[in-house]
Amino acid sequence: MIPKIEKASKEEIKAFQEEKLKDTLEYLNEKSPFYKRFFKENNINVLKIKKLEDLYKIPVTTKDFLQRYNDDFICVPRAEIIDYVTTSGTLGDPVIFALTDNDLNRLAYNEAISFECAGVKKTDVMQLMTTIDRRFMAGLAYFLGARKLGAGIIRVGSGIPELQWDSILKFNPTYLITVPSFLLKLIEYAKQHNIDLKNTGVKAAICIGEPIRDQDFSLNILSKKIKKDWDIELFSTYASTEMSTAFNECEYHVGGHHHPELIIAEILDENNNPVKNREVGELTITTLGVEAMPLLRFKTGDMVQANDEKCKCGRNTMRLGPVVGRKKQMIKYKGTTLYPPAMYNILNNFSEVESYVIEVFHNELGTDEILIKIASDNISEELLLDIKDHFRAKLRVAPKLEYASSEEIQALRFPPLSRKPVDLIDHRLQKNK
Repeated sequence: MIPKIEKASKEEIKAFQEEKLKDTLEYLNEKSPFYKRFFKENNINVLKIKKLEDLYKIPVTTKDFLQRYNDDFICVPRAEIIDYVTTSGTLGDPVIFALTDNDLNRLAYNEAISFECAGVKKTDVMQLMTTIDRRFMAGLAYFLGARKLGAGIIRVGSGIPELQWDSILKFNPTYLITVPSFLLKLIEYAKQHNIDLKNTGVKAAICIGEPIRDQDFSLNILSKKIKKDWDIELFSTYASTEMSTAFNECEYHVGGHHHPELIIAEILDENNNPVKNREVGELTITTLGVEAMPLLRFKTGDMVQANDEKCKCGRNTMRLGPVVGRKKQMIKYKGTTLYPPAMYNILNNFSEVESYVIEVFHNELGTDEILIKIASDNISEELLLDIKDHFRAKLRVAPKLEYASSEEIQALRFPPLSRKPVDLIDHRLQKNK
């Protein structure tokens, strides 16, 4: 069931969001220690912010503010906080987020309509292949969303292919919620243990944490590898703790759908001006209906492009394309601007590459350097030269490559407190802390 507002006209969606924005501004001005001070310091009269176009009058909020004034963003008494989570810390120190009972209900609604966007029905059973503990919002959101939708869910957690297959064969899930590269591990295990991939009952995977499409929405190398052996439908989903909202693909796979009842989304350039439709900019969000820690014009750090055209599914909402990269993870290498996803796509093209990790650091001249560590059973100079040739052909530059053991790369990709694999280690960020 598509929410009514998501099928409304552009004018109706805009008017709806402007009413929600007024409520949010009044709430922040009354309840938020940070924003109350922020409005005063910047001479902002919230009563004069009436249209979405007026948002430019308010300075943006960045992750630096969240890290420095974390507690000041909380708008409710401690007794009303039900759940505490932390961000993944990809671009710096993790930030604490608090949720009230109403926030958890909002989270459940968000995930339920996101699942519905991917075709999940009450009769489906989903296998959750990500952690629900370790202060991780996403795992909890998936569980709450399935519960609200009325679908079944199997909470297996991350890793352990043997346990995953035991659950698939025992409970017959129809959807998997997983990091897409882990599907390759499941395929490998199935081949080794004579499991028939065509006879599992799994019809689709909701993919988190890694891109599965190129910017033109075609399947990227990772997805093609998966579908070559396991012909299931792959759905992309994009979300973050700060947004408490997801952008999910529908059955037409042309971008993640915006939920206007939950969030205002702006795509801004370096000067915080809106970019044109389909131009790349930084996603900047204002949460709607959040009680404990609402955010106003928060710059996510994710570089994306949006499409405003109506989708064939009937939704008339903005759609976000695959994340181009993180703004702070932009690499300027030998005069060429690179984002990690482009490098992942090249490395995933090589079946000989068992696993890898990319390290970025500053050299003695202060410019960016890239070192890619690769684990392979087929160690040869020819393989390294072949990979470098592909980098030159696709990205015009070739980074430094070296072999490492599977154990070393595993340790780098899964540090002790990590909740998801770390494919990029950015020593520039660590140095700047």
